[in-house]
Amino acid sequence: MKYLFFGILALSLLISGCVQQNPQATPTVFPSVSPSQQLQQSSGSEGFSGTVLAGSTSPLIDFNKADYDKALASDKLVVLYFYATWCPICIAEFPQMQSAFNDLSSDKVVGFRVNFNDGDTDDNERALAQQFGVAYQHTKVFLKNGQRILKSPEGWDKQHYLREINNALS
Repeated sequence: MKYLFFGILALSLLISGCVQQNPQATPTVFPSVSPSQQLQQSSGSEGFSGTVLAGSTSPLIDFNKADYDKALASDKLVVLYFYATWCPICIAEFPQMQSAFNDLSSDKVVGFRVNFNDGDTDDNERALAQQFGVAYQHTKVFLKNGQRILKSPEGWDKQHYLREINNALS
């Protein structure tokens, strides 16, 4: 009985770490953004003005409304990743997404890291989450020609990102 109690307690703590909203959490810094990618913030990647977090052929950008609207108006696949600074799944998964974007050879993809229910979330990001019915951080939404073609809250590794992106492009 004692082991059952501790097992349930451990499971509930693990689950609460993935759905708890803690806007006071300390933001995570991602060291994988290279200085050259940081320079792209001022020069833009394909005319985008936001901070490029990964990718040279297909940029993964920190969300801003102007870049999102520009990407949405293009013929590119738009990949949204709803991210919270306090979410352990997000912290583990985001480097996988960055690695996938670094390996993409197609220029037909633009990705965005969208803040979700943390201290960095703005009104545009909240509206975007509501528009696509995003209930959990670490949710991915793919848009093609302005239409949602995929929504997934599951955790993905690099290969899963590459597979889903390539499927969406074909």
